[in-house]
Amino acid sequence: MNTKDIVYVALFAALTAALGLFPPLTLPAVGVPITAQSMGVMLAGALAGSKRGGYALLLFVILVAIGLPLLAGGRGGFGIFLGPSGGFILSWPIAAFLIGWLFERHQGETPFALSLLYIALGGVGVVYLIGVPWVAFSAELTFVQAFTGSAGFIPGDIVKVVVAALIARGVRRAYPGL
Repeated sequence: MNTKDIVYVALFAALTAALGLFPPLTLPAVGVPITAQSMGVMLAGALAGSKRGGYALLLFVILVAIGLPLLAGGRGGFGIFLGPSGGFILSWPIAAFLIGWLFERHQGETPFALSLLYIALGGVGVVYLIGVPWVAFSAELTFVQAFTGSAGFIPGDIVKVVVAALIARGVRRAYPGL
């Protein structure tokens, strides 16, 4: 890993932490807050690529695990991973990696519709695939109850996917060698 890679990893870990400054809104059904931080995951993958985006979110998760209050609402510590949010947060490095990997398959500019699809697959699909079963396990709910409770996230996630795709498109146009 060279200096440029390290800078991107640190930058996107910091961006994800900064997105935690927006106040969280906790859904009572599952006890998981709606935050802007999942957009950091989407942007890390779309802009930094698979390796750097995945490492950025892995760094972020490690910093949270050792106790830094980087999550929305000033939360941090290993105990976070044992609660309902744990699966969602642990999925972030995988989601960023997948988004980056999908974007790396294209030469030149990625069509907007594919950008939306790639970001949605990683930033929503992977996150829910790991997060919802964890909610069911940690909150002692059925999978259907956990999924139904998590459905409240979908409108906000769709907005975040569109915003992340627009930002990624603009940044990639401005910096084609990114």
